[in-house]
Amino acid sequence: MIHFRHINTLNPFDWFLIAGVVIFSLLYSLLSQTFDALGMIAGVSGIICVVLVAKGNIFNYLFGLINVSLYAWIAFKAELYGDALLNAFYYLPMQFAGWYSWIRKREADESVTIVARRLTLRQRYLLTAVSVLTVIAGAFLLDMVNDPQPVKDSATTILSVIAMFLMVKVYMEQWILWVVVNVISIVMWSISFIEGEPHSMLMIIMWIFYLANSVNGWILWVKLSEEGQSVLK
Repeated sequence: MIHFRHINTLNPFDWFLIAGVVIFSLLYSLLSQTFDALGMIAGVSGIICVVLVAKGNIFNYLFGLINVSLYAWIAFKAELYGDALLNAFYYLPMQFAGWYSWIRKREADESVTIVARRLTLRQRYLLTAVSVLTVIAGAFLLDMVNDPQPVKDSATTILSVIAMFLMVKVYMEQWILWVVVNVISIVMWSISFIEGEPHSMLMIIMWIFYLANSVNGWILWVKLSEEGQSVLK
């Protein structure tokens, strides 16, 4: 039986992000006179998940299970097939892999917080080259199946795959990719909103707060990885 201590690692900014998604989702529902329960649950569970990731808190994977399951369905309905496949066949199983990996990389046996690390300079160059080449290849493939936004969909899909792998392996550089993914996702869902996709506005709200959290996560993990480097030494 695993016992945790200091489960609540959230600060006022984290609660601001979570409350922001809830409030803006409710405001949109009132203004549009529609209540998108599916989109709201996906958005709220998603922001809680990424806020906990930024804190290096292992409980992010519990909320991640809810978010990726719902988001896969929403993306499929919006014909964003890359995002749908990413969530259903990669993010979902990675929630279990991530939990198992983070359990072993915690700072103490009863802690909910992991010890982060960094890539070497050579690994960063390799990461950049692989990211660019695979995004280009993915865009060609998605264009062949008539994806309406092949370049953007490929970028969010490929970079998210790489970022999720880095996240499971507790590397700080994941946040650089998450920032890029979040910016592209905001653009992508904005286009879907213009085209009339019903869940798109709540997804835009979710991704805006994801972007704010990814910047915060980048800052926090720079510190966590510095502490991790000290531990490794």
